[in-house]
Amino acid sequence: MDIARTIQAVWRLEAGKIVGALMRLTRDLALAEDCAQDALLAALEHWPAEGLPRNPAAWLMTSAKHRALDRLRHGQMAERELAALGQDSDARQDAYGPDPLALLLSDEANPLGDDVLNLLFIACHPGLAREAQWALTLRLVCGLSTAEIARALRAKEATVAQRISRAKAQLQKLQARFELPGAEERQARLGQVLTVLYLMFNEGYTATAGPQWMRPALCQEALRLCRSLAALCPQEAEAQGLLALMEIQASRLGARLDAQGQPVLLMDQDRRRWDRLLIQRGLAALARAQALPRPGPYTLQAAIAAGHARAARAEDTDWLAILADYETLQALQPDNPVVALNRAVALSRAQGAAAALPVVVALGQHPALQGYPWLPSVRADLLLQLGRDAEARQALHQALAWTENAAERNLLRQRLADVENEAAPSSS
Repeated sequence: MDIARTIQAVWRLEAGKIVGALMRLTRDLALAEDCAQDALLAALEHWPAEGLPRNPAAWLMTSAKHRALDRLRHGQMAERELAALGQDSDARQDAYGPDPLALLLSDEANPLGDDVLNLLFIACHPGLAREAQWALTLRLVCGLSTAEIARALRAKEATVAQRISRAKAQLQKLQARFELPGAEERQARLGQVLTVLYLMFNEGYTATAGPQWMRPALCQEALRLCRSLAALCPQEAEAQGLLALMEIQASRLGARLDAQGQPVLLMDQDRRRWDRLLIQRGLAALARAQALPRPGPYTLQAAIAAGHARAARAEDTDWLAILADYETLQALQPDNPVVALNRAVALSRAQGAAAALPVVVALGQHPALQGYPWLPSVRADLLLQLGRDAEARQALHQALAWTENAAERNLLRQRLADVENEAAPSSS
């Protein structure tokens, strides 16, 4: 067992929960992050020598809470923070004052019942710029590196690093005690929380970099959080719409890799391997979203995903309906080039490659798509359909140069080899 990789995997899944729990208890973001990192370092020190603990997540959480207690007792902030803990509602009932260890290790209820959701709402403070909210929560909740966040947001790494640093400093000023906002303010922050969950799921569904094409654990955590959020917001169409989208997309996870662990694209997947229960859950959530006022982009994306889910075979897909949904989505998000690219794919399926190619070529000038490997990949597909193999090979080379995901690179290499083999003259 590669213990270092195991620790990293556990950390990615548990980091948000640990930081969220520590923030609820200490009301200090810097302290919460420091103690969480201390727990990670302790795991890196002890687990290789002592073996993996029976419950790694609990080990990390307990270790982090003990470190928080030590910092509160012996650090410069001890007196102020212990006094604050003394105002805890449970402590007020204790004539002899609170026991800090009991407070820190307790699992008392909180308004949302989920520390990670609490953390999301706190980090999506309206005083922070939208991009700063996204970057900060992807770091705190998903445990993504600065480079990974930069790729997910299609931004420069240095820019993302500055956003995170400034966001932490601003949040410290704006919300010094990091209290969970009330119901009305949570409502105002809902849109940004949904965006972060969407980005989180997407990074798990198709990783921007690394050896694996997917990070299923990240998808599952985003789905878990979205289910909790949708249950708390039953009358919010976009909360239900995002849940529907995640349920349907998650239904395909088992079919997105072949027996050798290589990526399988949507139209080539064995649909018998799709999880029918997740599809049913997704379709039910979609029906709820469409019955509510103000359905938006997530509900439309869920409707597109449902169009694929309802088709027993790839050739049964109703591309005209999907194209219509993409056109509505593009009208809602006219500045989103990825939506425009996906619409072009639907256009090629509904009306042919010749109709879609000019759209894709024009999108090649969009600055936000520079370095986006699926742009030249789509262009290559269209060129191949039109018999322009030499240009298709050039596009595939461009896609290879832009991808940073090893599994995706293998897929592109295989496609390029197939094209080159078909173009090679026969020796017989």
